[in-house]
Amino acid sequence: METLQQFFDSFMQAWQQADLAFLLMFGLLFLVVWFLPSLLALVFNRQHAGKIALLNIPAGFSWIAWVALMVWAVTGKLGDKLATKARLKPVV
Repeated sequence: METLQQFFDSFMQAWQQADLAFLLMFGLLFLVVWFLPSLLALVFNRQHAGKIALLNIPAGFSWIAWVALMVWAVTGKLGDKLATKARLKPVV
C-alpha cells in the first residue's frame, strides 16, 4: 500500500509541475486518440461516419467498444468491396 501511495504522490507532484504547453499537448493528444475512430471514418469517407462519431463518445470509456469502432471505421464497406470484386450484387 505504501508503494501505491508513493506512486500517487510522485504522479501528483509531476502533474503539478507540468507547464501549460505540456498540458495543452497532452489534452490534444488525449482527444485525438479518444476520437480516432471518428477521424478515420471521416478520412475513409464511411457511410456511417455520423453513427461512429456519436458512438465514439461513450465507447471511449471501454477499450473493447473503442476497438470495435476502430474496426468498423477502417473496414466500413468491406462487404460491398468484396461483392464488387466477386462481381455480385452488393447487399442493401
